[in-house]
Amino acid sequence: MTATQLLTLVRVAAYVRYSSDNQRDESLDAQIRAIEIYCKQNGYELVKVYADRAKTATSDKRPEFQQMIEDSGKNLFEIVVVHKLDRFSRDKYDSTKYKRKLKVNGIKLLSVTENLDGSPESVILESLLEGMAEYYSKNLAREVMKGMKETAHQCKHTGGLPPIGYSVDPVTKKYIINEKERGIVETIFSMFLAGCGYNQIVTTLQEKGYRSRYGRPIGKNNLHDILRNEKYTGTYIFNLTSSKDAEGKRNSHRKKELEDVIRVEGGMPAIVSKELFQQVQAKMDANKQKAGRQKAKESYLLSGLIVCGECLKNVGFEYSMIGNTKYSGRNKLKYVTYRCGNRDQNKDCCNPELRREYVENYVITQLQEKIFNDSAIPTLARQLSEYQAKKNTAFQAETVRLDKNLRETKKQINNIVNAVASGVSNAALLSKLEDLEAQKMKLEQHILEQSSKKQQTIVTEDALRQLLASFKDRVADRNIPEIKKFISSYVEKVIVYKEYVELILKVPVSALEEKQKPQPRAVVVSHGGGEGI
Repeated sequence: MTATQLLTLVRVAAYVRYSSDNQRDESLDAQIRAIEIYCKQNGYELVKVYADRAKTATSDKRPEFQQMIEDSGKNLFEIVVVHKLDRFSRDKYDSTKYKRKLKVNGIKLLSVTENLDGSPESVILESLLEGMAEYYSKNLAREVMKGMKETAHQCKHTGGLPPIGYSVDPVTKKYIINEKERGIVETIFSMFLAGCGYNQIVTTLQEKGYRSRYGRPIGKNNLHDILRNEKYTGTYIFNLTSSKDAEGKRNSHRKKELEDVIRVEGGMPAIVSKELFQQVQAKMDANKQKAGRQKAKESYLLSGLIVCGECLKNVGFEYSMIGNTKYSGRNKLKYVTYRCGNRDQNKDCCNPELRREYVENYVITQLQEKIFNDSAIPTLARQLSEYQAKKNTAFQAETVRLDKNLRETKKQINNIVNAVASGVSNAALLSKLEDLEAQKMKLEQHILEQSSKKQQTIVTEDALRQLLASFKDRVADRNIPEIKKFISSYVEKVIVYKEYVELILKVPVSALEEKQKPQPRAVVVSHGGGEGI
C-alpha cells in the first residue's frame, strides 16, 4: 500500500457491547473480528475500539459509549461501526439523540450486518430495526418479570444482593439469616430506637468491626433503607419500588400500587419483631417533623426524651413532643413550650402544649430529690456496681465475638499473602488485602478498648457525691449541655398526658421502689398565653 493510499484511509472507531450473563466476554471478540473484516473489505482504518461489558442498551449509562460520543467531536475518526444497530441502542429516543450528536460532529454510523446507505428506503429499514430491537427488549423484560413473580410467590430469592443480615440457601433459594451480619441489623434498630443519631450508629458499627459485603465501612446512606425495610420482620416483599423512568433513573422511594406488590407474611426469617419495627417507623415519621430542630434558637433539655401520653394511649405510638415558640397577649410575651409532633403531622392530637420551664424544672427537681441526695447514694452506688458487673459480662461476650472476627480476618489476610507469594496478584486482590488490614487494625483497637472498659467496675459513694456536687453546680450555672447530659443519663422517658406528667427513671433507687407519682398538670396555671400554659 502506497503512502498516498495510507493518507486517504478513512478512520473508523468500533463500538461493541454485550449485555448480560447470558452473553460471554468472547462475544466482544466476535464483534470486533467482524468489524475488522468489514473495515478491511471497505478500505477503512480501525483506529479505536470502544467496548462496554455487561451493559444494557436500554440505557445510555455506558462509560465506553459515552466516551465514544465525546471523542466524536475531537476529529479522531470519521465513522463509527457497530456489528448490529441494537449494539448502539435499543431505545429509539436514545438512538435518535446520539445519532444526531454524531451527525452534528460529522460522524457516520454504519452497521456490519445491516446495509444502510442513507437512501430513503434505508431510513425506513433503520427505523424498523430500531423498533424491533426496542420491542425485543421490552418483551424480554415482561417475560423475565413473569418468571420473577412466580419465584416471588414461592418466597425465593429473585436476584441481586440479599439485604444485609440475610443470605440465600444454595439449595432452596430461600432467604436464611446470615449470623455474621445479623448483629448489624440488631445494632442499627436498637440504637436508633434508643435515640442515637446516624453518626453515632455508624461509629459503633465501625468500632465493632462490622463491614459491608464489599469490605467497606457501613455508611449513613445504608441506615435509612435498613430501618425502612419491612423484610426484617419476616415479611417477604417483591416488586415494591417503581421501575426506571424515561431517563433510565430509579427512585427507590417511589412505590408501586399495592395490587402490584407481592407480600407474604412469614415468607422469610425475622431478625426484628414487628413491634420494634413499628416503633422505629413511628419515630422516623416523627423525626420528619423535627427537621428544623437543629436550627432552633431555643435549647430544650428534654428533646428526645419527652413523648405524648395521649397518642401513646389512643393510637399506641410514642409521638415525640417538640419545641415550640409563640408570642401571646397584648405585650406579645414569648412562651416556649413542648407540643406533640402528631398535632402538626395529622392534626388529631388534643394534648395541650406544656410550658418548657415547668416540665424541665420538674425533671431536674426530681433528679435532685430522688437520685442526687445523700440518703439515696449508698443504694445507688450498689446498684451501679451491679449494673457494671452485668455490663462486664456483656463486654466479655463482645470480646469473644471480636476475637473470632479477628482470627477470621487474619486467616483471610494470610490466604491473600500466600496467593500473592505464589504469583497470583491483581488490583482487586491487593485492594481486598488493604481493606482487611484496616479491618484488622480496627478490631485490635476495639479489643483494647473493651479490655479497658472491663476494669471500670468500682463505683464508690465518694465518686457519686462528687457527681452530685457537679450536677448542682451545672444547674446553678445553667450549663445547658452538661445538664442535658445528666438528664439523658438518668431519665428513661417523660410522658405528658392531659392531666399529669409521668417521669420514668433509668435507675430504680430504693427510695423510688414505689412507682413515681405522676405530677399533676393542674398546677400549671395560665399566664395569658395559649392553651395548656
